[in-house]
Amino acid sequence: MLKVAIIGVMAVFLAIPLKKDKAEFGMLIILSACLLILMLSIDKLREIVDAVRQIEEYLGRGSVYVGILLKMIGITYVAEFGANLCNDAGYRTVANQIEFYGKLLILAVSIPIIMTLIETISSL
Repeated sequence: MLKVAIIGVMAVFLAIPLKKDKAEFGMLIILSACLLILMLSIDKLREIVDAVRQIEEYLGRGSVYVGILLKMIGITYVAEFGANLCNDAGYRTVANQIEFYGKLLILAVSIPIIMTLIETISSL
């Protein structure tokens, strides 16, 4: 985490002086830092995928719940990433719409879990 924080802070410190006169170079510095942080994140992502595979094997291959959970997590990250990009570009309205759609999509994906929960409760 320290490495990622240092990369981010250094990129911001390098981009701030360029903000007024050479904004495009500052944007390139920030974009490079984001790509570098993404590359560092891939190793952690592999660990998470391996853990999810172990959980899936424990629950059985036919388990729908792991797939739904992964979809929900993916929707959350994509919506947040898109909304943050739009917000940083100054388009808060578009960011709000992305967040709203992401929430609706999570609700739609979770309907099978909600239905199973309702069936379980009603059978008691």
